Amino acid sequence: MSSDDDMSRQSLLGLFSEEAHLQTRVLSDGLLTLERAPADAAALEACMRAAHSLKGAARIIGLQDGVDVANAMEECFVAAQHGVLALTTVHIDALLRGVDLLLRVADDKPSVRAGRAEIEACVAHLSGFVGVSTSTGAHDAPVRTSGDVPPAAQVDSPDALLNAAIAMLQAQAQTEAQAQVEAAPEPRTPSPAPVPLPVPTTVPAHAGTNPQRDPDRILRVRADNLDRLLSLSGESLVESRWLKPFAESMLRVKRTQREAARALDTVYESLAQAFEGQLDARASTALDSVHDAFGAIQQQLASQIDELDRYDRRSTNLAQQLYDEALQCRMRAFGDETHVYPRIVRDLARSLGKQVRFTIVGEGTQVDRDILDMLDAPLGHLLRNALDHGIETPHERVARGKPAEASLTLEARHSAGKLLISVSDDGRGIDLADLRAAIVRRRLADEATVARLSEQELLEFLLLPGFSMRAQVTDVSGRGVGLDAVHDMVKTVRGTVRIVNETGSGMRFVLQLPLTLSVIRSLLVEVGGEAYAFPLGSVHRTLALARSDIDMLEGQQHFPFEGKRVGLVSAHQLLGLEAGEAAAEVAVVVLGDERGTYGVAVDRFLGERMLVVQPLDARLGKIKDIAAAALMDNGEAVLIVDVEDLLRSVDKLVREGQLARVRAASGTVAVQRKQVLIVEDSLTVRELERKLLEKRGYAVTIAVDGMDGWNALRAASFDLVVTDIDMPRMDGIELVTMIRRDPQLKSTPVMIVSYKDRDEDRRRGLDAGADYYLAKGTFHDEALLDAVHDLIGEANQ
Repeated sequence: MSSDDDMSRQSLLGLFSEEAHLQTRVLSDGLLTLERAPADAAALEACMRAAHSLKGAARIIGLQDGVDVANAMEECFVAAQHGVLALTTVHIDALLRGVDLLLRVADDKPSVRAGRAEIEACVAHLSGFVGVSTSTGAHDAPVRTSGDVPPAAQVDSPDALLNAAIAMLQAQAQTEAQAQVEAAPEPRTPSPAPVPLPVPTTVPAHAGTNPQRDPDRILRVRADNLDRLLSLSGESLVESRWLKPFAESMLRVKRTQREAARALDTVYESLAQAFEGQLDARASTALDSVHDAFGAIQQQLASQIDELDRYDRRSTNLAQQLYDEALQCRMRAFGDETHVYPRIVRDLARSLGKQVRFTIVGEGTQVDRDILDMLDAPLGHLLRNALDHGIETPHERVARGKPAEASLTLEARHSAGKLLISVSDDGRGIDLADLRAAIVRRRLADEATVARLSEQELLEFLLLPGFSMRAQVTDVSGRGVGLDAVHDMVKTVRGTVRIVNETGSGMRFVLQLPLTLSVIRSLLVEVGGEAYAFPLGSVHRTLALARSDIDMLEGQQHFPFEGKRVGLVSAHQLLGLEAGEAAAEVAVVVLGDERGTYGVAVDRFLGERMLVVQPLDARLGKIKDIAAAALMDNGEAVLIVDVEDLLRSVDKLVREGQLARVRAASGTVAVQRKQVLIVEDSLTVRELERKLLEKRGYAVTIAVDGMDGWNALRAASFDLVVTDIDMPRMDGIELVTMIRRDPQLKSTPVMIVSYKDRDEDRRRGLDAGADYYLAKGTFHDEALLDAVHDLIGEANQ
């Protein structure tokens, strides 16, 4: 086979794999429905069509294993439709094994793909249900529809393979469209095998287009593309809000113009009185002309301001809609990731000898895609925990006066701006006496302490690493990692876990999670003249603390909080900023977790904001105590604090005894700082460079491109210029060249910070006159600061 043939086959295999995952989901859902209602006509029809579609798709690319399994399954569904076969649990088990084999046939990994012996065994088992021969294709004729296609041997060229695939997809689409308008499925009657459809020699002109597109269709888009779309839409929303202050400035111009016109009228009246109405004709004509000009300007201003106001409203509205839609792109239906759970619950319940009715509520609930991906393992643990620990065997349930079939529910819903995920069962619940015994047995607390704990405090032990109520490890549970994994995931997204126990009646785990990780409600504070954001989910309280309430204890400052002493640390020290003059009261943000609680002293509170999270460039690495960035409504950047990292920094300072005291600055003499101009078109990079340099004490000015930087150089004096190369309007090389040609600026040190790291790029920058060349690819905090220090020395002159 030629390389073109191989590539065409690989692309068709990819198409088949996607279709196999889609159709096997239909089969799994339908089979679980048929297990409870074997005569469900709609479920039988859906399963038959899915199996038939997979058979045709497998034949088109020559996957005989897939053809055999799908054909055997289709025969069973047709037999059930005709009343020849009454589906039981035994049949459902065998058909589900067929579903698993179809997924393995579609897998592109040879180690996962099913062997021929397994295929033949499965086909023989399924064929035995309807009493037909297991020879390949023996029973294709009665169940062929318009989706049937010629064997792969007849379409072995790349063009023919592609055309055949298109024909297959068009035929399946036609079949599905017809099925949607049928009022009810009609009994199937055998018909003679139709003549195979001819394979077109060219792709039809309308192939790939569909005038009646399904608005609910799903498109595959890269996650980073959606992230960039959300980031850009957030910036466009900020930009649109700049029109309002501009319109207000235009109103001030209008008022000033009106006052000037009135002043002119006063002058005209005064002159007329002074000359007793005998004003010179030329002067009178000139004044009249000026008066008319003022009137025309007034009307033009009014018209332009009105038009600007309308444009402002439209622009802001469109930007808000764009942002809302971009944010919605990050959301997915809860049911997108839960369709595998009914099968998992069904199989595990059968292996444990239990009868369970599993229900999913809120499949349409919208969930952030990142949170949805993270929920997979925790929800699996909670479901296994309920099946193994909570739900009793049918015999035990009947003895307790319960139905033999247990109820297990997975629910997702929105409440009070949060996402609530609950897993509940009507099993035995947790016996608190057994739980106390397990805590003592594992030496987590002594008997006296355990006896004093409340029910909620006892239930919290279930979330500890390695804790399990089982004395022995089984293949289902007993290692104590399940609920610990749930707890870790919830902490990662700044959520909470609540356990509700009703001994003898059931148990419910409730996960309270943020609706999205893209938008975060934050507390804005000012530290050293800069704004920082603390995620509200990590903030316990905010306090205005009187200095008289601050005490020293073992060398560290403390203050009273909720009946205990809490350590006080300075945000200036944690963030590497210079402390300013403190007020009579200290603004304190109380943070912490189970490891400890601390109060972080800031300069002042700026209020709460809903911020769009802007991830920092991965090439910058992990920035100490900072999680991400965001843009405020006025376009200024704000850094979002990594609270866990910040608490680790506090712990380190406490252990090393290096905590600085929070106190008012004594009368210090202000020193003049060296001025640095940063010329950079990337918001993330320039804000990072600015923060680093300002923390070291330098005064920093920002320019967003080369032309902006050149204008700044001509308007003020700088000790150093830090510039990028690739920028709009004027690049860094042009800027450096112009600096070196200017008699007043040619002695100013210039450092280039660029992603370009080739030797020729370095030579080009240095030949233009740069004093230092730093590559962003190897960029880190100390590299920049050391380079600046080498060029201009310490920040203070």
